[in-house]
Amino acid sequence: MTAGNASTQRASLSEQDVQKLVRSENADDRAVATHRICRLMERGDLTQAERTAAQEIIRMLAQDAAELVRRALAVTLRTSDLLPHDVAMRLAQDATTVSVPVLTHSPLFSDEDLAAIIRSGGPVRQVAIAKREALSEIVTTSLADNGVEEAVVIACANDNARFSDDGMNRVMDRFGTSEVLHSVLINRKALPVSVSERLIHVVSTALREQLVSQHAISPETAIGIATATQERATVDMADQAGASFDPQGLAHHLMTSGRLTPSLILRALARGHMGFFEHALAELSGVPHERTWLMVHDAGSLGLRAIYDRAGLPARMFQTFRIAVETYHTLQAEAGHLDPLRLQERLIERFLTQVPFAPREDLIYLYDRLDRDSKGRRWSRATDKAPATVAA
Repeated sequence: MTAGNASTQRASLSEQDVQKLVRSENADDRAVATHRICRLMERGDLTQAERTAAQEIIRMLAQDAAELVRRALAVTLRTSDLLPHDVAMRLAQDATTVSVPVLTHSPLFSDEDLAAIIRSGGPVRQVAIAKREALSEIVTTSLADNGVEEAVVIACANDNARFSDDGMNRVMDRFGTSEVLHSVLINRKALPVSVSERLIHVVSTALREQLVSQHAISPETAIGIATATQERATVDMADQAGASFDPQGLAHHLMTSGRLTPSLILRALARGHMGFFEHALAELSGVPHERTWLMVHDAGSLGLRAIYDRAGLPARMFQTFRIAVETYHTLQAEAGHLDPLRLQERLIERFLTQVPFAPREDLIYLYDRLDRDSKGRRWSRATDKAPATVAA
C-alpha cells in the first residue's frame, strides 16, 4: 500500500466514524467511533485551526447522553493535552467511570483544581487524585485535611507526593492510629523529624524495628520507647537524624504536644544539641530565636539566666544548664575540629565531672550513653583492623 493510499484510508475511516457519531443510535457504535476519532486527532500533527476544530468535536462528545461514549473519550484522551480544560473539568464531575481516568492521569488540572475537587468530590475522586504520578504540597495538604483514609494512605505511599511538615502532621492527627498508615510512612524515603518522633511512640514492635532501619533511628531508641523512656528515645533520634535533624521543628512539635520537658532539654544540651536548646528556649519563652541565640551566646550568664527564667524552667536546675552551656562553649573553642561523635563524648565527659548535682536519672542516662558510644568505637576500630589482620 502506498503512502497516498494509507492517507486516503485514514481520512476515509475518520469520515465513516464521524457519520457513526452523527447517525448511530447505538451507544456501543458511538463509543467505538469516539475512541477511533480521538486517537486520530490525538496522534495527528494538527494546525491551530485543525486543533480548534478537533476540540469542538471533543466538546460535542463530552455531552453525549451515553456514559459509555463519555468514558471512551475520557480513557482515550486521559493523558492528552488536546482535551480542553473546560471539558476536563466537566468530565471530572461526571460518573466515576468517566471521571477517574481523567483525574488520575490528565495533565490539564492545576493544583488548585485538584485541591478543590478533593474538598468536594467525594472518596472515589479523592482516591483517583491520590494515585496521580506526582502531587504538590497544595494537593497533599488538601488530602491531609479532607481526604478519606484510603486516599491519604495512597498519597503517603508515593515518594513523589510532596507533603509539608504541617500536612504530614495533619495526617497523623487524623489517622495516627492506623497501622496501615504507620507502615506506609515508615517506608517513605524521608519524614519530618516531628512525624518520626510521633511514630516511635505509637507503632507496633515489628514496625518500630522497621522504623529503626529505615530512618536511622538507633535500636536503643526503640528499646527506650518500649520501656516508656520517651525522652531518651527522642534525644537518641536527634543524634541519628544527623544532617537532616530539624531542631526548630522538633522543639515546636514537642512544645505543642506537651513533651518539651526540662530533663529532655538538659539531656539534649549535654549531648551537644545546642541548636535544639536554643529553639526549646525560644518556644517556651515566646522570644524569637535570633534574640534567644544572643541571650544564650553573647550576653553572658545574666542573659542566659534571663531567657532561662522567662522559659519557666526550674530555678534549681539553672546551674546545671549554665555549666552545660559553658562547657559547650569551651569545648567548641578548644576542639571544634573533632568529629561530631568524639566531640559529643568529650562534652559528656567534661559535663559529668562538673555537675554531680544534676538529676540522678539524667546522670545515669549520660553515663550509659557515654559507655555505649565508647563500646561502639572500640568495636568499630576492631572491625576496621580485622581485614588487615586477615590479609597479613
